[in-house]
Amino acid sequence: MHIPERNVPVEFILETRGLSKEFKGFVAVNQVDLKVQRGHIHALIGPNGAGKTTFFNLLTKFLPPTTGSITFNGVDITHEKPAQTARRGIVRSFQISAVFPHMTVLENVRAALQRNLGTSFHFWKAESSLHHLHARARELLAEVDLEAFADELTVNLPYGRKRALELATTLALEPELMLLDEPTQGMGHEDVDRVTQLIKKVSVGRTILMVEHNMNVVSSIADRITVLQRGAIIADGPYAEVSKNPLVIEAYMGTSNTELVGAH
Repeated sequence: MHIPERNVPVEFILETRGLSKEFKGFVAVNQVDLKVQRGHIHALIGPNGAGKTTFFNLLTKFLPPTTGSITFNGVDITHEKPAQTARRGIVRSFQISAVFPHMTVLENVRAALQRNLGTSFHFWKAESSLHHLHARARELLAEVDLEAFADELTVNLPYGRKRALELATTLALEPELMLLDEPTQGMGHEDVDRVTQLIKKVSVGRTILMVEHNMNVVSSIADRITVLQRGAIIADGPYAEVSKNPLVIEAYMGTSNTELVGAH
């Protein structure tokens, strides 16, 4: 008799089937079947208006889908509330600055750790009672190369370092699936390289789904790429394959076509 194995994680941590979202007749996300493999960095790319942000909003439950389903770790989470989904370990970062500017870098990470413990509103607690979180906060800062900035006021950080801090506060929530929304947007070349390497570093043992415009970033760290255009998938696969797809080249024509084909 075959005894089924228990607690074997499903190969695809996240799967959407026929996921669609309409706004008064406008189809923003159109029948999207997406599979994100556990342990991968999976990039979602596409021209402006392709439906990438709406798709992220569906995954995090800020919008209900018109049709279709979302499965996480083999469980249908389509109709869950945002907080339920977040508790499962789907954590989104980078769309808006998720840090407190007038707290130190260490205090920001500690606040995120408090949130994870369910004590985020206990700001009246004695400072001494929070010391047990310091060691973990410093570990997270080390993970994103910010140890030297621990006591710096966040408002004084350079832009790229602020994004690294957002990465640390996201990690504090112990995500199983990290959703990164335009992590290198607005950065200079040096910051882009640094944050790209940080994403690669923190991806070990985690799964990342990221929306990203910079093709050099995508080509250097993504295991798989899904291309959206007008809300629908037009290509899916490794970068080498997707970048040669005629539909993808056409979608990027006149904007970042040379960037798409020329990145390596």
